[in-house]
Amino acid sequence: MTLLSIDELSLDLHDGTRLLHGVSLEIAAGETVGLVGESGSGKSLTARSVLGLLPPRAATAGSIRVDGREVLGASRRDLLALRRTSASMVFQDPRTSINPARTIGDHLTESLRVCGGWSARDATRRAVELMESVRLPRPDEHLRQYPHELSGGMLQRVMIAGALTGSPRLLICDEPTAALDVTTQAGIVSVLLEQRETRGMGVLFITHDLNLAAAMCDRVVVLSGGRVEERGLAREVFGNPQAAYTKRLVAATPTLAGAPGGDSVGPAVVVERIQGGSDATGRAGSVAGPPGDRRAEAAPVPPQALLDIRGLSKTYRRSGREAVTAVDDVSLRVERGGALGVVGESGSGKSTLARILVGLEAADAGEVVVDGRARTSLPASRAARLAHARSVQMVFQDPYLSLDPRLSVGRAIEDALHLHSHATSRDARARVLRLLDQVGLEERHADARPRTLSGGQRQRVAIARALAIEPDLLVLDEATSALDVSVQAQVLDLVASIRRHRGLTVLFISHDLAVVRRVCEDTVVMHRGRIVEGGSTAAILAAPQHPYTRRLIESVPRPGWDPAAAGAPLEPAGRGQGV
Repeated sequence: MTLLSIDELSLDLHDGTRLLHGVSLEIAAGETVGLVGESGSGKSLTARSVLGLLPPRAATAGSIRVDGREVLGASRRDLLALRRTSASMVFQDPRTSINPARTIGDHLTESLRVCGGWSARDATRRAVELMESVRLPRPDEHLRQYPHELSGGMLQRVMIAGALTGSPRLLICDEPTAALDVTTQAGIVSVLLEQRETRGMGVLFITHDLNLAAAMCDRVVVLSGGRVEERGLAREVFGNPQAAYTKRLVAATPTLAGAPGGDSVGPAVVVERIQGGSDATGRAGSVAGPPGDRRAEAAPVPPQALLDIRGLSKTYRRSGREAVTAVDDVSLRVERGGALGVVGESGSGKSTLARILVGLEAADAGEVVVDGRARTSLPASRAARLAHARSVQMVFQDPYLSLDPRLSVGRAIEDALHLHSHATSRDARARVLRLLDQVGLEERHADARPRTLSGGQRQRVAIARALAIEPDLLVLDEATSALDVSVQAQVLDLVASIRRHRGLTVLFISHDLAVVRRVCEDTVVMHRGRIVEGGSTAAILAAPQHPYTRRLIESVPRPGWDPAAAGAPLEPAGRGQGV
């Protein structure tokens, strides 16, 4: 039976701009259809139209039928009934979809009590059942918690449970795993597929991850500019794309089998785990490495590394709660011009390591040396903070949050130049335009506000601002995880080009192993705050030694992928526990 039928859907804004051009698709009971394409292709707009969530004063043509009922032109009462009983939606960022001032229990029981007339006791019992169905570990405890107390993956499970409250026949998922690490993503996908099978639901799955779409969708529809470019069985579309646009998306998608390091250049990294003090021989082969370390035998340690970290540790101690070790005795070296990938799931300690490097956190023990200068302690004076910033710059995951929405792009970069140099306004402006050109933006973007730019453009601005003061080390913390594959490819090519022309040293933090392979010659794997494996990226991906590394690789979506097995928990190992 057809649960969703979209026939020749067109949508015009009040100013006459057409955003959707005759989009058609169908979903049957128990079927998953993927809607793929870049930002601005019309994926989310199509999905929201199914629930009657249209832009103000928008004009539509065509037909949308959910479970046999027409959506376009339906009354508000009928639309509310549709959303309560027939179709539900899970959005990309659960933290923007749930009230941070109310408990998880309030979120899950409100519609049952207010709309369904359930008693508080029955609604609570149903909420617990739903949380158990999405495999949340402690439902009774979670009812009393607030959103900030749960991880992103756990909160997304809460949102799925909330979407299932009314037992919908159609579930719409809009990029529900875009910013999650691979093992958490595997768990969420496993929950979605399990619920589809047990409830016989149809699923409309929106994603820019072609590997994920190929792994979990029966059929796919490829959108570009509000038009359907290609449709068909998922494996056939991605295995043998016919449309030029689909071919470009497939070509831009990084894979584990891609060429290691991409266009990147530079020396290798030497990973160390010093046991009982420093090594006096200066030979990489003479120090005790982490489990699975595959460094070249007796390869000499370079005389001076750009980044040298030894025995770094950080533990968070909170009143009334168990201490959590985020970074546990981490040691590594990166030569000037090198690129080191740091991979691991959320809670492995990657971001804490990055925050220590840029001076946002103080380490409990160990040393950080950048270009021969100690950078371990938090800079106390203004001069020290500026010196640290000139040495190490960081690009964060969400550029919109790291750019002042009140300032134009040019002003944001100019402020950084004025802060760290004595450049005149004229010189600073000229420098801004050169930087924008370097990152593939135009002069007109200098006067734009961040909200007017796409995600990829904002990330380019963040990179330009970080490079404005010519740092020794650039730390990229999940800087491409939420970008479309084509935009992601552009940003990665940009980083490679800057390395090639400037000899920049890069620490690339990511949960995406395929992206790391494209950027970095060498990689370390972090788990529970410790480095469990390190060496050549290609060697690690070809023959992982540590069980955790194997689990990460098994969690990468691909045809024939089993998300339930990939997302299975790993037995606790090691002394550390990341946050």
